[in-house]
Amino acid sequence: MIDRRTMMTGAGAALGVAISARSYAQIKGANDRLRVAVVGVNGRGQAHLSAFAKQPNVAITHMVDVDSDVLAKRAGEFAARGHPAVKIERDYRRLLDGKAVDIVTVATPDHWHAKLAIDAMDAGRHCYLEKPIGIAPAEGEALIAAQRRTRRQLQVGNQQRSSPETQQLAALIRAGELGDVYEAQAWYANNRKSIGNGTEIAPPPNLDWDLWQGPRPRGPYRSNLVHYNWHWFWKYGTGEICNNAMHELDVARWLMGLTYPRTVSARGARHFYKGDDWEMYDSLALDLIYDDDRAIRWNGQSCNGQLTYGRGRGVLLLGTKGSAVVDRNGFELYDLAGKPVRQVKAAATSETTGTVGEGVLDVYHARNFVDVIRGQASALASPIAEGHISTTLCHLGNMAYRTGSVLTVDPATGKPASAEAMKLWSVAYQPGWEVRA
Repeated sequence: MIDRRTMMTGAGAALGVAISARSYAQIKGANDRLRVAVVGVNGRGQAHLSAFAKQPNVAITHMVDVDSDVLAKRAGEFAARGHPAVKIERDYRRLLDGKAVDIVTVATPDHWHAKLAIDAMDAGRHCYLEKPIGIAPAEGEALIAAQRRTRRQLQVGNQQRSSPETQQLAALIRAGELGDVYEAQAWYANNRKSIGNGTEIAPPPNLDWDLWQGPRPRGPYRSNLVHYNWHWFWKYGTGEICNNAMHELDVARWLMGLTYPRTVSARGARHFYKGDDWEMYDSLALDLIYDDDRAIRWNGQSCNGQLTYGRGRGVLLLGTKGSAVVDRNGFELYDLAGKPVRQVKAAATSETTGTVGEGVLDVYHARNFVDVIRGQASALASPIAEGHISTTLCHLGNMAYRTGSVLTVDPATGKPASAEAMKLWSVAYQPGWEVRA
């Protein structure tokens, strides 16, 4: 019998290359209760808590957050729902030092994603990683290398890949229902408010500001940065495109069978609340052009909640025999005259534009992850190689916007030919906190 720790070193690591997901079920402990630690429990982590708590023979045993007030609140809420009390930690490194958990889920700010996931895999843990997988494409490359080296399971949080309805649509497209799908039009609409103008002040005593910054170079605390507005600052966030477009871009390229485009262009601006501290666009039009003039287009409106096809987010697929509109809660098929011919609704719904994004797809996606770990499913719905491509599409959109240029892209690697854009392929780190494979 080989335990999980042995799989990480020496002959165990070499043997792991040859072990399939199903034979992994024979490894000592693979069918025991799986213990889960959720890192980052203020926002999206709440959906992780809910989804993994619903899995059979899985226990959430730890919560980790750099804000002690958030930790106490979430632990209290969890216990109030009838779950066993969890252990709490402010520093994830203390969690990884021991053998207390089998799975680490990451729902922290974007600049922490890659570092935490790699550290977790290096410590022998399987990892469920929220999108985007990193703050720059180089972090995705490091994650791929780390996953191959450690042989841990790494599921990316593109939960619509576990949607039975979207999987059904994928099968219909493969069967030729829409003919040749030549274009996808995706969108996201919200009604976000101004973040105002913050000031540099001392961090609150409940927040470990140094640890919150983690891999990024140190700087002063700002009053309007934590817990959510970091999304709109380039030092820590990746904009609406990585925050939300990644879901629909992932679905579009999956259903169309595409990877990297040959050109990327993006037109964006800050139209609302000009003069506040929001550093990025609040409106962005992205064009990804592929061979044979196939295209994926995304329109993002952070501060204008106008619906498209009655939806705040979704994907329209245009084909030579018909079209489809799909989101997290089902899809509709249309003929070439625009007449509806079929509608499939999800039995249970998922949130679409809220900041937590909780729903039944989280449960399905976590179940797929757990089943693969136990050898009861053959493949992850969203493995790191796929998550890296979809995340890189979003980063390329930001690169095109920030350089004000149309990018020519290597379809094999996703790297732009522009030297100016390639300056954004990686980021600087706080010494001692580098992201390495």
